Amino acid sequence: MNDTMTLMRGHCSVRQFEDRPIKEDLLRELVACGQAASSASFIQAYSLLRVRNPETRQIIADAAGGQRWVVEAPEFLVVCADLRRIDWCCEKQGVGRLEGWTEHFMAATIDAALMAQNLLLAAESVGLGGVFIGGIRNDPATVAQCLKLPDQVYPAFGLCLGWPAERSETKPRFPVEVVLHEETYDAEAIPQQVEDYDRIMRNYYASRSSSQKQSDWSEQTARAVQGKKREHMLGFLRERGFLKK
Repeated sequence: MNDTMTLMRGHCSVRQFEDRPIKEDLLRELVACGQAASSASFIQAYSLLRVRNPETRQIIADAAGGQRWVVEAPEFLVVCADLRRIDWCCEKQGVGRLEGWTEHFMAATIDAALMAQNLLLAAESVGLGGVFIGGIRNDPATVAQCLKLPDQVYPAFGLCLGWPAERSETKPRFPVEVVLHEETYDAEAIPQQVEDYDRIMRNYYASRSSSQKQSDWSEQTARAVQGKKREHMLGFLRERGFLKK
């Protein structure tokens, strides 16, 4: 592996940060690195909201379930899927306004995710750390109101950034053979693959240096996905002009 691959394989979420700012020119360079990510048809359908006001951060932290690192991180960004510019472009070119097609929602959401992952990887390459905050979707209307987001823009997730005060061990991922299918999807292999991975994760959770627990991947995953249905999201997105068709 080269240095880039080693960096990528060593990723871990960071939630504890030093009381040390990120220099302005570095932050802007990280955003530029994020922008270098691939974009569907080069539409660049994303925006970042940099939130520095402590009161606003506290409101968002509360909306996200009390995640204090939203308040404490040197930088907190809200990553938005943004079709507002594209909508204006379509009107300017006389081809009609956007009408809430599912494909456009997917393109904007994927664009936003790719950009944010590029940004975080660039940050980690200079020694910074961070964590994505999906919890802002617990109450996206409050987040949108705080940030004065217009229609055709929605807050997909947040990103805390800073100089790590501590790092966790990297979680073991699925073996490559589990996620890399050959020619056709092998559904029959799933039960055994999950059982094997559960054993790996039980050992990891029991032996890591902090926050040890008796659990496995199946338990954590089932609880997470069934506990975070966020039934309000479809109505919220439709109100903002997404997923109408």
